[in-house]
Order: sequence, then structure tokens, then C-alpha cells
Amino acid sequence: MATIGVMLPRDLTAGRVLDYARRADALGFDELWVVEDLGFRGGVAQAAAVLAVTERIRVGVGLLPAGARNVAFAAMEVATLAELFPGRVDVCVGHGMPHWMRAAGAWPTSPVTLLQEYVPALRGLLRGDHVSVEGRYVQLRDVALECPPAVVPDILVGVRGPRSLAVSGAVADGTVLAEPVTPEYARAALGHIAALGPHRLVGYNAAAVASDRAAALDAARAALAWIGEPDWAPHLEPLPFAADLAALRAASATRADFAAALPEEWVRQLAVVGTPDAARARVAELADAGVSGTVLLPAGPDPFAALSSLATVL
Repeated sequence: MATIGVMLPRDLTAGRVLDYARRADALGFDELWVVEDLGFRGGVAQAAAVLAVTERIRVGVGLLPAGARNVAFAAMEVATLAELFPGRVDVCVGHGMPHWMRAAGAWPTSPVTLLQEYVPALRGLLRGDHVSVEGRYVQLRDVALECPPAVVPDILVGVRGPRSLAVSGAVADGTVLAEPVTPEYARAALGHIAALGPHRLVGYNAAAVASDRAAALDAARAALAWIGEPDWAPHLEPLPFAADLAALRAASATRADFAAALPEEWVRQLAVVGTPDAARARVAELADAGVSGTVLLPAGPDPFAALSSLATVL
């Protein structure tokens, strides 16, 4: 059964973070995902804090950039979360956004090779194995956790692009697709993932839900202002209007101009948007395309009001 989660906004003021997590838990969302974007907040610290103040909601960390963390110490962090909150933790690793990772001096020469080495080592450590690896990026010599968790978290990989998706299918328990996730993109990604066994597919999507359809569309347009920039080509290539969207982006002087000019049909394809019934139908379309968990990114100026509105989809 497909799950519905919500994102903890990366720029939420610190004094509101825990209240947001409690509210998401009380409203009945299946999952709460935290992000680790350069310059904002650490993923593990956020996850620990929100797990401690909630009762049942599952918390995903998505994503931890592998190039910035030695795998042994990453395993210690993840194992600590899993020991303290068994069965409520998921962790997603990836190679991260190239421009962020280069700015931090942590972009690998071969990000695909890094993930091929990193994920099996992380899983082995979390399972309590003594792990030895002499790889290009991962070197471990008989490393083991003293207190491996009784419930091993799922390890997902957050990537895009055919080669990286194929690695996720080979080594991970699931894949996280960053927004926008359309049914077309989900199907294309699953074709590259080609997992031989069970494999979760988690999709992030900007979301705006309201009884006033026009108000929801306006909120979603603002959230989609950055869509169409070069880094996001894999998300858009499967869409029938990809070329037209690229042309609109090129012709727009600013992101705001681009967002304002987005046709309603495109907005409805690029976000979970509209009335509660329309949003539920879109989530169902994503599930039919293979998305096992949809994570809603609240659009609009007030994240708490957006959170309550998104809960009408549940």
C-alpha cells in the first residue's frame, strides 16, 4: 500500500521545527522526511530531534551525501537512530548536488563508484558484520559496530540519471526521486533501476491543496519556479511537453516570470495540486506508476497552514 509523507521545510525557523513534526504526527501522515541541503541543517540531528518528540510517524533522512561522510561514522549515526527509535527510521544516501559538493570539496571523481562501494558497506555495518573493503573510496579494515540495531533501517539511494539509478537498483532497498516526480518519470526511473527484488520508490513532489482550485494552482506555481533548469533534465525528458517547457524557461527573464507563465495543465502534471479529491487522484496515479511513497513538499507562505491542507488528502 502506498504511503503519504510530508517534508520538513529546510528553512523553517528552529523554534517551529518540533511543533511541525508533532503536528505532522498528529495529522496522520505516514512519514516525515528531513533534508540535508548545504547551508541549512544536518539531516541526522534533525531526525533525532523529531523522532524524540513524535510517537508513531516514520522519519526519513534524505539525503546524506556519501562523499561528505566516512561510511563507518555514518553507520554509527544511523545505528544510533535505529537503536533509539526502532522501526521508525529510513536513511537515504546519494552523491549529492554536484555544485554543492564541489563547493564543499567533497565531489568524487566517480560518484557512481562511490555509491557502489558505500551502500553495501553501510548495510553490512548496520547488520553487525565485520566489514573489510579496499575500494577506491571506501577503505575499511575489520570494522564492526559494537551495538548494531535490532531493526536495520532501509537504505535508499537518492539519485537521478540512468547509471546512478541502475546502481540504486543493484545495491539499495529503495530509491528516492527528488521533485518533480510524474508518472512518466517514475516509470522511466524504474526501467533504469531494474531491481531484481522488492524495491521502494519514494517520490518528492511540491504540493498545494485547497478547496479553491485557483488558489492551490497559484501556490504550486510559486513552488515550481526553479523547474526546467539544466540539472533537472532527467525529470522532464519523459514528459510530452518537455521541449515546450524548456523553451518557456529560456524565454523567461526571471524565475517568477517563468512560474507565472506555466499553463495549468503543466502545473497539474508537475505537482500534487488542486482540491483534496484531485490531489488524491494524482497520488493514486503515482502509485499506479510504481511510486510506493509520495512525500508532499508544502507550498505557500505558511508551512503550518499548508500542512493542515495537505492532510485533507489522507
